[in-house]
Amino acid sequence: MTGGSRLSRLATPRPERVEADPGGRPVAVAGRSVDAVRESWLIEDRWWTEKPLRRRYWEVVTADGRDLVVFRDLERGGWYAQR
Repeated sequence: MTGGSRLSRLATPRPERVEADPGGRPVAVAGRSVDAVRESWLIEDRWWTEKPLRRRYWEVVTADGRDLVVFRDLERGGWYAQR
């Protein structure tokens, strides 16, 4: 890096409006209905620290064809989009 360049993080999580069914599966993201769930996975990390990380990720396809990755923060609550 030269001249005070700064690196920016790619795919920084941002809050997202997600509607989920009673089991936690997303049914709409930002007002767009979810047509398909491609996969879901759980991340549990830093459990030994004061700030553990627990997230349930979902890769979904919306009715307008968008492929999105959203997650629910299982420690603090709230939904976020990753891409």
